[in-house]
Amino acid sequence: MRLTVMSLMAKSMSMEDRPNLSTEMETQIERVKWNLWNGNVRRTLQILEDLETTLDVQAPSLEVRKLLKAAREFFTYISTNREFIVNYGDRYRHGERISTGFVESAVNQIVSKRFVKKQQMRWSKRGAHSLLQVRTKVLDGDWRSKLSQWYPGIAEAAQPPVFPGLAFLRRPWRH
Repeated sequence: MRLTVMSLMAKSMSMEDRPNLSTEMETQIERVKWNLWNGNVRRTLQILEDLETTLDVQAPSLEVRKLLKAAREFFTYISTNREFIVNYGDRYRHGERISTGFVESAVNQIVSKRFVKKQQMRWSKRGAHSLLQVRTKVLDGDWRSKLSQWYPGIAEAAQPPVFPGLAFLRRPWRH
């Protein structure tokens, strides 16, 4: 989303001494997007530094100042989270999931309603986190083995008891 906003800012830019600045900035932002998609954080940061150098001029216009501020904030964001940047290009080429929509949907379905202030019973952040850990284990198919580690007396073949309030844990996940 930040890159989309920056791209829109770049389209509205102009400088008297650089008539093609808008096109140059859009090209740079597209390069940032491509490098991020392919997990090349080092190159992304270099392009953002180049973009900042280009925009950091004497008496910049309001549009230039806005884009410069956005570029600096994005640089800080990327450099702070560099180890969490996923190489979506590699995932895509290997047929792996590249969307987090299924995760967001599960969180909204399970957690959001309990965090609404008008509910009689609200969850603490710790309780919600614990539930999400259990839900993740169930979806991964690791829940039974994890329980067996914690409680060695549980027979592998035994079916877990069904609790009406936790029926959603037994539903198969739809992709």
